[in-house]
Amino acid sequence: MTTTTVTAPPATAAALARPRPARDTWLVLVRELRPVVRDPFTVIFSLFQPLVFLGLFVPLLVVQTGQATAEVLTWFVPGVLVMIVLFGTGATGSNLQYEIMFGSHERTLVAPISRSALLVGRALKEVVPIVVQSLVIVAIALPFGYRADPLGLALGIVLLAVFGVGLGSLSYTLALKTKSNEWVFWAVQQSLIFPLLILSGVLLPLEGAPGWMRAVASVNPVSWVTEGERALLQGELVSGTVGAAFLAALVLAVLGLVVGIRAIRRSD
Repeated sequence: MTTTTVTAPPATAAALARPRPARDTWLVLVRELRPVVRDPFTVIFSLFQPLVFLGLFVPLLVVQTGQATAEVLTWFVPGVLVMIVLFGTGATGSNLQYEIMFGSHERTLVAPISRSALLVGRALKEVVPIVVQSLVIVAIALPFGYRADPLGLALGIVLLAVFGVGLGSLSYTLALKTKSNEWVFWAVQQSLIFPLLILSGVLLPLEGAPGWMRAVASVNPVSWVTEGERALLQGELVSGTVGAAFLAALVLAVLGLVVGIRAIRRSD
């Protein structure tokens, strides 16, 4: 008597390698978070510059405005949180640029993984440093009389996270476009970040600024996010200012992801 063994047809390589965007995004996110978990000091060390601004500008504002330190912190701390996102996620594309220069990015492009996930996973990684750094800054300001509305702080961090995803995606796009030209990346990055920072009212009030500066600030998305962050941390949870801030952050996030995904799909 003979026995017939029925075997299923082998899965094709294409079926095994079929990208699954949600799974792939999670894998990229975990990969990008591993260095942060292994060396969390880098997240704290990147707070050095915002802390310098906090330590130097607050005393100046106290003297100039005549307000108490707690009142000045109420105005200044939300701006510092926005500054963290600008400096942190705005420069994160340099990490991808190093991978491009040393060839590791080329290897990820041929992996059986969705190319869009390579961008989205990286962008979502920026949320973790934003949350940690924001909580650290608020904790440092507490002994000096600063108080933030708890729910407003939670919503404010969500606002910063959405804003950071968009800004990080644009930073990655810049890295993909400049490739190994490191100086071009930093030239463009610095040329954009500092005008956006100064013309957003993060460091100093713009009420007394020239008319053209106030006009530019009125269409600067960073200015909208900053004003929304200040409103949220003071407990103003529902207002036109908050709505405009979330709208600006969301538009930037969608724009950054669309442009970034298109750039990484065309990457070689």
